[in-house]
Amino acid sequence: MDQEEMNSTNWSQSVAGVCLKDGKVLLARHTYGSGKGKLIIPGGYVRFGEMPEETLVREYLEETGVQVKAGHLLGIRFNDKDWYAVFAAEYVEGEARSDGDENSEVIWMAVDEALKDETVPGLTKTMIECALAAKGFDITPYQASRPGNRLYTFRRNSDTEQ
Repeated sequence: MDQEEMNSTNWSQSVAGVCLKDGKVLLARHTYGSGKGKLIIPGGYVRFGEMPEETLVREYLEETGVQVKAGHLLGIRFNDKDWYAVFAAEYVEGEARSDGDENSEVIWMAVDEALKDETVPGLTKTMIECALAAKGFDITPYQASRPGNRLYTFRRNSDTEQ
């Protein structure tokens, strides 16, 4: 990461996405930090002036070579220093590959295997389960006071809720 990218990054906001395709989930083996050596859902930090959905698309392409579209919001993790939003990531195109920097490998892993794998952290497993259940929050149109505002509201599972 060059100095310009360092200065334009909002280190308190990050996103990730669960990309499911043909019964598999796209995971990346991290090379640094608390996730080092673990298979996690791809994502990264938001740049100033960037919407979280845009970050998801950019980070996926940079880290995995896969182009995605941000789907519904699966969940948000807050702590005392930052927030982390996880979206459903709809596969568009591309072949999975490592970026050779932030991850050492990028793989499509069978979902049932990922949910049992000891190198897949609990948060990643929980987000995969949320994606499988198709629960979360959908973008909801509203009269915004500022252009670009986004509102997500509870997603109703039409099969089980009326």
